Amino acid sequence: MDYVAQKVYLIRHGETEWSRSGKHTGVTDVPLTEQGRETARSLQPVLAREKFALVLSSPLQRARETCELAGLRESSAVEPDLREWNYGEYEGRTTNQIQLARPGWSVFHDGCPGGETPEQTAARVDRVVAKVRAGDGNVALFAHGHILRVLAARWFDQPPSFGERLLLDTATLSVLGYYYDTPAVKIWNAPIAG
Repeated sequence: MDYVAQKVYLIRHGETEWSRSGKHTGVTDVPLTEQGRETARSLQPVLAREKFALVLSSPLQRARETCELAGLRESSAVEPDLREWNYGEYEGRTTNQIQLARPGWSVFHDGCPGGETPEQTAARVDRVVAKVRAGDGNVALFAHGHILRVLAARWFDQPPSFGERLLLDTATLSVLGYYYDTPAVKIWNAPIAG
């Protein structure tokens, strides 16, 4: 495998009612808004320029629908390890609401009571990273904000807490790759028109 040539597209799902309001949406299967659908469709011409050896999607409908509207449903497979962080007791709450009771809380450092720890989330994305690195060719991953931020951190062999420094808005496209044999960012958080 020529790692220099491999590109890994991280595609965060389009807008949902919960993402618009900042609510943590892990296991709740919230659909895209009409704006989310429109921006997901705007991915088609960008992704159509690439050939993908592997297309994986979170099992949650907002990621699967983004994948479909972006034109890659036919070549995609559901990857359970790409589901969003399990927020446990913090599901449906915003960071500001959580920090009122727990000042300084960060999902990337503290995890979620009744949900996942950063280490558990990292173990899931490590399996995805291994699958991607074992492949031959470009990869598209359709998933969610926090899980993709941890995946990018692990791509760089950093702890999950490094994901706190990486931002992914809804319906954005980021590209990971290599600089010679070193994992690198080729394009980061390129906004999609919409």
